[in-house]
Amino acid sequence: MINGKKTIPYLIAILIFIVASLAYFSPVLKGKKIQQSDITQYIGSSKEIKDFRKDYDAEPYWTNTSFGGMPAYVISAYYPHDYIKKLDRLIRFLPRPADYLFLYFIGFFVLLMTLKVDWKLAIIGALGFGFSTYLISLFGAGHNGKAHAIAYMPLVISGILLVFQRKYLFGFILTALAMSLELAANHVQMTYYLFFLILIFGIVQLIESIKNKELPHFAKSIGVLLVAVILAIGTNATNLLATQEYAKHSTRSKSELTITPDGKEREATSGLDKDYITQYSYGKLETFNLFIPRFVGGTSHEEVKDSEVRNFLQDAVNDGLNPDDANYLLNIASMYWGAQPFVAAPAYIGAIFIFLFVLALFLVKGNLKKWLVAATIFSILMSWGKNFGFLTDFFIDYVPLYNKFRAVSSIQVIAELCIPLLGILGLKELFSSDVSKDLKINALKWTTIIVGGLALLFTVGGTGLFTFETPVDVQIDEQVSGFLEAVVADRQTLFFGDSLRTLSLVLAFAGILLLFLKEKITQTIVLIGFAVLLLFDLVNVDKRYVNNDYFTSARKVKKPFKKSSIDAEILKDKSYYRVADFTKSIFNDASTSYFHKSIGGYSAVKPKRYQELFDFHVDVRNKNINPEVLNMLNTKYIVNINGKGERALQKNRNANGNAWFVQKLKVVKSANEEIKALDSIDTKSTAIIRNKLLGNLSKQFEIDSLATIKLTDYKANALTYESSANTNQFAVFSDMYYKDGWNAYIDGIKTPIYKVNYVLRAISIPKGTHKIEFNFEPKVIKKGNTITLISYGLLLLISVGWFFVERRK
Repeated sequence: MINGKKTIPYLIAILIFIVASLAYFSPVLKGKKIQQSDITQYIGSSKEIKDFRKDYDAEPYWTNTSFGGMPAYVISAYYPHDYIKKLDRLIRFLPRPADYLFLYFIGFFVLLMTLKVDWKLAIIGALGFGFSTYLISLFGAGHNGKAHAIAYMPLVISGILLVFQRKYLFGFILTALAMSLELAANHVQMTYYLFFLILIFGIVQLIESIKNKELPHFAKSIGVLLVAVILAIGTNATNLLATQEYAKHSTRSKSELTITPDGKEREATSGLDKDYITQYSYGKLETFNLFIPRFVGGTSHEEVKDSEVRNFLQDAVNDGLNPDDANYLLNIASMYWGAQPFVAAPAYIGAIFIFLFVLALFLVKGNLKKWLVAATIFSILMSWGKNFGFLTDFFIDYVPLYNKFRAVSSIQVIAELCIPLLGILGLKELFSSDVSKDLKINALKWTTIIVGGLALLFTVGGTGLFTFETPVDVQIDEQVSGFLEAVVADRQTLFFGDSLRTLSLVLAFAGILLLFLKEKITQTIVLIGFAVLLLFDLVNVDKRYVNNDYFTSARKVKKPFKKSSIDAEILKDKSYYRVADFTKSIFNDASTSYFHKSIGGYSAVKPKRYQELFDFHVDVRNKNINPEVLNMLNTKYIVNINGKGERALQKNRNANGNAWFVQKLKVVKSANEEIKALDSIDTKSTAIIRNKLLGNLSKQFEIDSLATIKLTDYKANALTYESSANTNQFAVFSDMYYKDGWNAYIDGIKTPIYKVNYVLRAISIPKGTHKIEFNFEPKVIKKGNTITLISYGLLLLISVGWFFVERRK
């Protein structure tokens, strides 16, 4: 039976979390939506997929609007029997992004309750975790998938802890469901980092089990958890298998090329380039952002009151500086002087939580402290990336899957969870009557000396410890003397202000705790003071980076792209073709995909061969574009900047069309030869094919001047053509080759598809008149669906069966 008294704290917590979520994102109560750059790009990328759903009440699993064509798995895909997604939607009942903030709160609350923290302290701790500046900043950028996955991490940890607390059945169920939800969030990188956290926990538990001679319990716990995780993977089998299948074709996969676009030799890589992986590496000094929010300037576009830079540039304009140049300098005058190319917000955890974390080092005993401290240190060291090269290089070279993910600074999410968790456990111990008063006072003294002393050092002398410069500032100062001095002054202002702020918070909280230990105030007053200081600290910092200004009308969010006169002109053409808009960052923009079939797009996991094709043949930055590549992609319309500096439309009359017959095949031996050969062929008459694919194909085909092939029906996942020829022909199609799902049929009979020209598909067509069909029929969906149903069945059977067995006992 449900114990009413035990459920009351949870009901109170849920109510408080709902109110807090809606209060922070109050514009959602007026029907407004948050503008998020990544979500805007998603809307552009997914337009064709959603239109297909609406028109056919089915999933296409493919789209032709991005990168010439790619699977929809990593853009937008619904899978059969995805009941865990329905559970996720049920939990996320609030308007977005309040739903994710609510998930932060409730997940961390459950974790603290699992660790037997008083429910009132657990509520405050959960609010503090959820309002961590890094977690809030994710909403500003539109990293909803990342936020989604992070939110379920505490629930997964809760299930694991319950199992090790010998609550095997409840722990099994919670772990299975929480891990299912974690995987359904579909942010593999965050889930991968979660496994590091679990691995460190497992190592600590194993060592202690050996010491305490409790290996049978350890083995049983691991067995229970393995079954739970396997079933969780099974419930997400369709999504995971589809994603894994595409990963083999994405930029995260191994390349066959051993040369660079400029002809230099390179090793064939099995993942992302090392420089790309470590591009966003946290600076060692930047780690103090966890404690002092604008230690290295906050964000790349931080606002400063009474800005010295603004005043300097105004004076410079008065002295003759071009106003346009002054505006340009003002826009690039970044207050951020850290090690990363760009940051949206500091990863601020909170001065109070850092204080409590250090306090916990003195008060908390046992495995939990060892685990949380080890995990925190690990995550910080790994977040340094190239700034701690020997460790990062080791993981990239030898740890499975580590080289599949970029932005290594993201692993700091482990610290974002561990520091508040250990901090709350430390405060729990401070309240505990089992800990001596002398130990508590001594712990508080040393914590204040360490944390308060560090804050005092930075407040009093910090502006003299660092240069506050970047190489870019120095270069600008060489052109505009005095700029460096002004920008450094602004950075020092931010540094001093936030250092003083942190010092004040630390001393105020230390004072409250001292009064409690001196029995001048009650525990209730401490909790109130803790809540006020914690929320005052975090919410005010959060509001600098994600606030009501980010919200706009729902209509603008749902339809973020306006049709230009050029778009309208192109859309008069109802045929199937591609558009190249070189006025935009073609590989980082999905606005073209919203209206047209784009040769570009927006994705963190682009198709590998297509990316390489552009690296070699469509170098927009250096204006080195191979027209034959545009032609074979059926790029019928090109948008460029004309001589007047305006966007102008150009029709490419040399585009090859949807399909064409070639006269000969140029056989090459390697990927290197294949991609280089595109420089020297007429794609209308010649196709490049690898020798291992040639088989019994003829290299020459008889010219038939009357031969025709044309597209007669288009769907995202099904293309139909009619061909007529008096001789056997070899047809090349302007669509992407993708072996895992696309099938070709000639008059209903399946026929082989050949990869030609590095990225395109082709088939051999016998003489006569034929109906040709290309259908996307991925087997992985059916296979995954079967595994998913079996997994749900086993999860239900094991849980119910185990429950009745325990009840009989």
